[in-house]
This record gives sequence, structure tokens and C-alpha cells, in this order.
Amino acid sequence: MEKMEKMDKMNYEDLVNKILQYAGTRENVTSVTNCMTRLRIKVKDDKAIDTEALKSVEGVLGIVHDRENYIEVVVGPGKSSKCGAVCRQMGIPSADLDWQENKAAVKAMQRDNPVRSALKIFGEIFVPLIPGVIAAGLCAGVSILIQQLYPAWSEHPCLNVLCTLLGLVNTSFMTYLTAWTGYRAAERFGGTPVLGGMLGMITGLDGINIISQAVGWWNEQSPLEATLRSGRGGVLAVVFGVLIMVRVEKWIRQHIPEALDVVFTPVLTLLICLIPYIFMIMPLFGLISSGICAVVQDVCMSPNLWLRALTGYVSAALFLPMVSMGMHHGLVALYSVQLEQMGYITLYPALCMAGAGQVGAVLAIYFKAGKVKNERLRKVIGGALPAGILGVGEPLIYGVTLPMGRPFITAGIGAGFGGAFVMAMQSAATTWGPSGLLGVFTMTAGPHAGVMSVLYYLIGLLISYVMAFLITNLVITEKEVLSA
Repeated sequence: MEKMEKMDKMNYEDLVNKILQYAGTRENVTSVTNCMTRLRIKVKDDKAIDTEALKSVEGVLGIVHDRENYIEVVVGPGKSSKCGAVCRQMGIPSADLDWQENKAAVKAMQRDNPVRSALKIFGEIFVPLIPGVIAAGLCAGVSILIQQLYPAWSEHPCLNVLCTLLGLVNTSFMTYLTAWTGYRAAERFGGTPVLGGMLGMITGLDGINIISQAVGWWNEQSPLEATLRSGRGGVLAVVFGVLIMVRVEKWIRQHIPEALDVVFTPVLTLLICLIPYIFMIMPLFGLISSGICAVVQDVCMSPNLWLRALTGYVSAALFLPMVSMGMHHGLVALYSVQLEQMGYITLYPALCMAGAGQVGAVLAIYFKAGKVKNERLRKVIGGALPAGILGVGEPLIYGVTLPMGRPFITAGIGAGFGGAFVMAMQSAATTWGPSGLLGVFTMTAGPHAGVMSVLYYLIGLLISYVMAFLITNLVITEKEVLSA
């Protein structure tokens, strides 16, 4: 085994020596930094770089030389970190890791496919709505805590006014969520945004109930189970309906005289689309939305404690790999459907544990870096850690754990324990977006709404920190930290 490691080291030393030779020799190189796939080399004299010779080196996959005194040598995942370690052992200075560049490199390696593209569309539609989602969810959460901590809140004028104001903020978003969604969907698909907003708003108006009664689709005993009702299909119906509406709008604009376009195109578009939208799309997506919520609710809020815990563990452990592959956009649609139909989100608290796992893993690396005197890595972690604790995990992920490789995995394994706990305790969120400590006031929903739900969330964070720290400390060697 030792012989294999020595041979492996020699191969990387040979590769690095050849790269340095054609970069103008070791004396010409001022610093070398590695990202996920590349060596980023800064030099004194740009003319000394032999680009063609670099391209011919065995092990070099590509060259990017688009600015003076700087060149990127593509060697591939895994190889880049080992070559970077060899450079550091040779005493070549390394610039600080740039997590944003690492993130861009990871995203660049992802290949689009129909599923990822479809999920990405949902993300593009809903991401601009996140400030409203967060504001509404935070206000709802704070209001719940006030009402639980002060049962006589309605008798206190200041608290009564405050809770009413908080409720107005939440209602202003949630009541018209389909309208906001329709507006954004029309923007994304290249149509007239206000028409998308109108279609979305029509979805939630009481006139839909009158139409349902007129055609015999209304359920007097259980209105929520009616084939057609106000809000039926929710945001999924709106996105699909707006997609069709935009295509109809574009077709009409191509065939109608320009002088009549402004007046008749909007009217014709809405009139043509409303009948199939109300009588076909809303009932169909109503069934789909109800089915999705039922499945998620049955699993996340199952009476079986062990099933809930297993779901929470798997969700938290796999969430960040999903993010790194760009597969997390579809969850936005799920959040929206749950929030619209149930008023809270069951899966989100467990997924928040993924970021906490990164914090625990990086803390373990930080202390090991102190032992091996890797001050550069400690500096990177020290700058990114406060943001990670608050819930902004990208600097830790793309600056430390993902480039190192194995800590990204141990962080997920540790986070799973926190996810299992919060899911077992049935903590639920009033919104999505904030995580870490910033997410505390949104974790006030579910069967244990209010203070207990927040307490379970905080305990889950602590479990994720501790377990990821212990597992990473056990698995990651000082040698790995030294060469990071």
C-alpha cells in the first residue's frame, strides 16, 4: 500500500513539474490555487507560458489562458486537489480558496437533461418570490409565538395591533400566492406578466365556486373535496395554465393586425384559455396536488415514529448532494403546494439540518488544521463559519467540504441524525428560505406549533453539529487536512 502511495505521489509530482516547466519554470510562478477541476496559476511573465506545450502534457485535459499573467490548467476532479497539495509541499504560495469560483466550477460540470431543466424552471419562477415567502412566514411564526406565550394577547391593545399587523403581512402574500405565481410564470415563459397574474388570481376567486355549483361539480358536504373549487390545483395548475396561455398569446400576436393587437390580444387570450383552464387544468392538477400532499403528509407526519425518523435522516443526508446536482429546484414546487394547502411545510426543517452538518464537519477540520498548522485553511473556515451558523452554507460547502471531498459526505451523514430528530418530533415550518439560526422563528408550525416546535428545531441543529463533528473528526485524517 505504501509503495502504491509513493508511486501515486511521484506521478503527481511529475505532472506538476511538467506544468510548472511550461508555465515558465518554478521561478516564474507566484501562486497556485486548485478548485474542483483546475490549477489556477499566477505568473510574473505571461510571455514565458508555453500554452501549446501545456496542452500536450499527459494528464492535462485543457487550458484556459484568457487573461495576462494567469492561466488555468484543467486536470480533472480529484487530481486538482492532489496537484495543489504537491505545489504547497514545494513551497509555492496558494491564494485563498474562492468558494464562488468552486461553485461555478461544480455547476459547469452539470449537464442539463429534461428533468433538471423542468425542475429549474420551477426554481426560476419561485426564487424571485422568496422575499415575500420569508416575510409572510416570519410574521406568521412570530405571531404564533406571541399568541402562545401571551394567551391574553387580544386583550392587550399593543399586542393585538402587532398580531393583526403580522397577520396582514402573512395574508397579503398567502391569499394571492397564485396571482404572484402566475405573474412570475408569464415573465419566465415570455408572455405578458399581468395576464399571468390575472389567470392566477382568478384561480382563487369565489366565482370558481359558483361555476362549480352551476355545472354540478360542487360538494356541499365537503367543499374541499369538490371536483372544482376556488384554489383547486393551486400553483401547479397556474404554472401549467400560464405556459399554455403564453403560447396562445404568442400565436394570436402573430396573426392579428398590429392596430388591433393591444385591444384584442389580451381579451382573446384570456377568453380562449379560461374555459380549458377552469374545467380541465384546475381539476386535473387539483388531483395531482392533493396526491402529492397526501403522500408527503403520510410519510412526514406518519403515526409511525421510526418511519418519520428514517424519512428525516435520508432527507437531510441527501439534500446537499441534490443541491450540488441541481435537483433541489423541484422542492420549491412541493413547498408551495404544502404551504398553500396545509399552511405549513413538513419537509423543510429536516432539510435545514444539512447546513448544520456542514458547520459541524468544518469545525472538526478547523481544529485539525490548527494541529497541522494549515493556517490558510483555518483562515478560510474562520471567514465562512459565522455565515454557516446563521444558515448561509455556500462558502463552507464550496470553499471547504466539497473541494476536500470526504468531509462533504461526513457532513451529510452527521446531518441525518438531526433530520431524523426534527422529523420524528414533527417540527414544521411556516415558510422556506431561512435556515440555521435565522430559521428559528419560522419553525413554529405542525402538531406542536409554537415554542415546542422551535425547541425541537434547535435540538436538531445541536445534534447535527455534534454528530457531523464527531464523524468527520473520526474519518478525516490530519494528512488530508494538511494537503487541503
